Amino acid sequence: MNISVFDLFKIGIGPSSSHTVGPMKAAYLFIQELEAQGLFDAVDSVNIQLFGSLSATGAGHNTHNAVVMGLMGYQPETINPTLIEPTIQAVCETNTLVFGNKKPIAFDWDTQLVFDDRVLDYHPNAMTLAVYDRASQLIKEKTYYSIGGGFVLDEYEIQDDHWPQETITLPYEYATGEQLLALCKQHHLRISDIVLANETVLRPYADVKASIFKLWGVMQECIVNGIENTGILPGGLNVKRRASALHQALTATSEADVIYSSLSGMDWVNLFALAVNEENAAGGRMVTAPTNGAAGIIPAVLAYHMRFHPKAKEDDVMTFFLAATAVGALCKKNASISGAEVGCQGEVGSASAMAAAGLTEILGGSPEQVENAAEIALEHNLGLTCDPVGGLVQVPCIERNAIAAVKSINAANMALRGDGQHFISLDKVIRTMRDTGRDMQDKYKETSRGGLAVNAIEC
Repeated sequence: MNISVFDLFKIGIGPSSSHTVGPMKAAYLFIQELEAQGLFDAVDSVNIQLFGSLSATGAGHNTHNAVVMGLMGYQPETINPTLIEPTIQAVCETNTLVFGNKKPIAFDWDTQLVFDDRVLDYHPNAMTLAVYDRASQLIKEKTYYSIGGGFVLDEYEIQDDHWPQETITLPYEYATGEQLLALCKQHHLRISDIVLANETVLRPYADVKASIFKLWGVMQECIVNGIENTGILPGGLNVKRRASALHQALTATSEADVIYSSLSGMDWVNLFALAVNEENAAGGRMVTAPTNGAAGIIPAVLAYHMRFHPKAKEDDVMTFFLAATAVGALCKKNASISGAEVGCQGEVGSASAMAAAGLTEILGGSPEQVENAAEIALEHNLGLTCDPVGGLVQVPCIERNAIAAVKSINAANMALRGDGQHFISLDKVIRTMRDTGRDMQDKYKETSRGGLAVNAIEC
């Protein structure tokens, strides 16, 4: 299955792509299926059951709110985040939700929405939706899996024989980094050229470019919003937003004094990453990159380059996204980008590798150097656990994005200093991430039952 730029990068809302964006999308798809099958009008009640990680950290990630909003006809790509709180409050006060934005039905928050810590076989992020008629007879029930980055599969799609068949032949098919490099060498192309050629089979070049710049625009807006907004993040941990104060401190001196690839430059990288992830934690509008938990890394690295590199140009944005996509697709195909499946190495690790690849590409790196940069960044995130304190995407997630963004830049610099030849391939590191994730105990995979999530409270 081909993974497009627009599969890995999606406009949505915080705080989580797997726990907020995916569940809202699944609920919306459920509504659409009911309407397509002529079952919508018979619905009198709905039950929601959240399993595994969606149950364990669902409250902190607003999973329950996201599902209800999806059932009310909202989509993560278009919803106004400011509508969520008052809409949910109204549901709680009236015990009524407007099903599909068309039909009011009774909804008891305490009995019709169940958190169930059991883990289903296919993936730890699972949810079951069931609707009933006035006689309390089951009309339809379906289980969905939110597999990371806003990707959603239903109970039929997880079976091999139900996967949609590819109907378009891509000019450059690859499933591994080794195959990707071989294509680049054979056809004398950059990695971004390979990805672009595949994308333009699926949609016109003008649409690809416009859609990438739309994503970049939302990322930039998120940085600005994260800098402008102040105060305490929601959730009860009393985490203070820091981006605004850091921005004031940095702008007190001239930007002309900032030297690319210096500590002064890294201060701005930290700022951009903190701004994005604070906005994410507050439930603002985001771009999965490739997930919300790791959403600050790619925009921070690209914003840093576009603002401070003396030769940065508009075309760099598109090139960056395309090269990053190649690496993100390999991580998703051959391991996972889901923290609930392989820990934070799959989210922050993958994003760091994608950012390193994108930066190396726009700085003129060869395909081998791009692959090397991604390998360095991912290798040094191996074993990273997902242990959010209080089930919130705040501690350690916000700072972790800033650290990983700087790590991406360092990985790119190291790769550009070499000739692309290195000891461990990207494929081997991705395979190691997959194996490490399988060996990792569940308490370190987005359940908030281990690591900092436990020790922070005990201390």
